[in-house]
Amino acid sequence: MREALRLASNGRGRTSPNPMVGAVLVKDGRIVGAGWHRKAGTEHAEIHALRMAGDLARGATLYVTLEPCSHTGRTGPCAQAVIEAGVRRVVAAMEDPNPLVRGNGFQMLREGGVEVSCGLLEEEARRLNEAFVVWVTEKRPFVTLKMAMTLDGKTATAGGESKWITGEAARLRGHVLRDENDAILVGIGTVLADRPSLTTRLPEGDGKNPLRVILDSKARTPLDAPMLKDGAAPVLIATTEGAPEENLRRLREAGAEILTAGQGPSVDLPVLLRKLGERDICSLLVEGGSTVHFSFLSAGLADKVCAFIAPMLVGGRDAVPAVGGDGFSRLADAARLTDIKTEMVGKDFCMSGYIVKE
Repeated sequence: MREALRLASNGRGRTSPNPMVGAVLVKDGRIVGAGWHRKAGTEHAEIHALRMAGDLARGATLYVTLEPCSHTGRTGPCAQAVIEAGVRRVVAAMEDPNPLVRGNGFQMLREGGVEVSCGLLEEEARRLNEAFVVWVTEKRPFVTLKMAMTLDGKTATAGGESKWITGEAARLRGHVLRDENDAILVGIGTVLADRPSLTTRLPEGDGKNPLRVILDSKARTPLDAPMLKDGAAPVLIATTEGAPEENLRRLREAGAEILTAGQGPSVDLPVLLRKLGERDICSLLVEGGSTVHFSFLSAGLADKVCAFIAPMLVGGRDAVPAVGGDGFSRLADAARLTDIKTEMVGKDFCMSGYIVKE
């Protein structure tokens, strides 16, 4: 199963809105077939493994990270293919969380004479597909807040200087996060101050550029913003009904798509996330600014935090904090993290964890 999970992770950032899935066929103590799901619309992991095994699949045990599907979509039902191949036993890490299909694949397998067990390394499997689980059950993308800050929690000096707080290795890891997510979001303040491109720049040059989303309640995005010029990925401007129509017209003509979420004065984040979920956006990377980070935290819409921390002290009451806004007035209300992971990335620290949900 660990090998199946490792194989599944090869599809990270490429299978959405499908989950990452790995499959390993074992017979007489050796692996006879293996595979993973590459991309939505292509063959599933089980089919790759069955094809590799050929006749050796008969009587084998299939280890798979997710319940085999039982329905026909862009591909046929994997559970039926497993039955027809003569697989004797299926060991799955987790049940499909989709309420419309949950358990149906197992039922089809059992009715076809296949022995089924579920739950082996389930927690690891859920973490692997955390974005898919949230999207399919809550109809919104999984939200990760990404921050790059000094040891005293600043993302820029009082004068606005921020390049570069973290080192090259941490910045590269940030691009990996962009590659793994379906969409990336910043506020209009970040657009005006930094003029970011929000593209994925990896050394090998094969990174995926996510959908770029700008929170811009008054449609103030400059027409000469790099994102509107480079053609690297679509730009979605999330605004409100109170945004000036002339501004909206110009932005549409510049190539941006306008999505209205709320009547103002601020973009309604729950509405925005629901509309992104309807577009099959399963994962959203929020890169700031500080007010935007607090907006997601205070609304209970952040799922994970990934903070890159440089061993540097800036100080200053006017320096820009990683999380701004009004702040939580009581410690009891503060956002807390669990399942913390800390590692060195170059000369910087990376601390990540999951927001504790009440």
